[in-house]
Amino acid sequence: MSEPRSRALLATLVGFATVSRDSNLALIEFVRDYLEGLGVACELIYNAERTKANLLASIGPAVAGGIVLSGHTDVVPVDGQPWTVEPFSLTERDGKLYGRGTADMKGYLASVLAAVPRLLASPLRRPVHLAFSYDEEVGCLGVRGLLAVLPQRIPPPALCLIGEPTGLKPVLGHKGKLAMRCHVHGAPCHSAYAPDGVNAIEQAARLIGRLGEIGQRLAAPEHHDGRFDPAFSTVQVGLIQGGTALNIVPADCRFDFEVRALPAFEPQAVVDELQTYAERELLPAMQAVKAGTAIRFEPLSAYPGLATDPHSAAAQCLAHLCGSDAFGTVAFGTEGGLFAAAGIPTVVCGPGSMEQGHKPDEFVSVEQLAACDRLMDRLAEYLSNHE
Repeated sequence: MSEPRSRALLATLVGFATVSRDSNLALIEFVRDYLEGLGVACELIYNAERTKANLLASIGPAVAGGIVLSGHTDVVPVDGQPWTVEPFSLTERDGKLYGRGTADMKGYLASVLAAVPRLLASPLRRPVHLAFSYDEEVGCLGVRGLLAVLPQRIPPPALCLIGEPTGLKPVLGHKGKLAMRCHVHGAPCHSAYAPDGVNAIEQAARLIGRLGEIGQRLAAPEHHDGRFDPAFSTVQVGLIQGGTALNIVPADCRFDFEVRALPAFEPQAVVDELQTYAERELLPAMQAVKAGTAIRFEPLSAYPGLATDPHSAAAQCLAHLCGSDAFGTVAFGTEGGLFAAAGIPTVVCGPGSMEQGHKPDEFVSVEQLAACDRLMDRLAEYLSNHE
């Protein structure tokens, strides 16, 4: 197999340790310089602290109906993972390219960037827009600033192609997510006089139990959507903290929970039900023991689900580029729901598999990277032959 033209760019991108907690500016500035060196103007859209930035660039005529090629530049941490190769240096072994972000999703970004000379040399009838974001891995935060200015920067696009790893299979949907933190403030006392206090952990346990009941209801067959796996919206508690010593009735407890919601389900309904339960069933008894006890909810992050119509023009375009209309869904979330909510039909397709994403020795196969390069060639041909 011939060397993927995007391999060298992938090696460069992997070399930038763009963990979400850190800046992505070194990578973004490299991409800007690369594009401007080819004559492509770029705009950087910074966060408030100017420590991170999105990048937006356009190639081709300034007309409506273009295609947005979108991906995130941040990666998850490698801390504590048993890597057998240097995570921020590309290593090839047995037809696989190892490094943090190779699958999720710098392989796609490298393929997009490697296609730019071909796109510039093509007689495009509709434009390509590059939209690279930050902080996707911590709640799809950065892309929101890009989407806020997008209508003033480019004519309305026909679709957005999110390059998350799908094995280059065409994907039209994923669940949304709402992450919340619940704070329970009780009343401490010596455990020998436990009835005189309000045990924050016990109240949190009651709330967590109610979440379990809600989750069981959502799993009922009448709520299933067979396109997804699992086929229903899910609720789970992932973190809990509380108490200081066994002989002290705990004053405080907090727990984090998430709702992974089918596109047709509004996850806020879970929070609303839990809050109603807290206000009606728990708080009166708590405050009867001690005024000032409280339960409050804090949103952590959220993004909407995605469910693009398989009969839409966006889906048919993706089928043409992939050579397949075997549309599917993915279990993980993407920025796609936010693009769709902004009125841009959105699809998901990229090299590699999320089976490798977020793990030690993450990789994308050489074959997948080369196949994505060929998909970009088909994109150039498509935009040169379709008004």
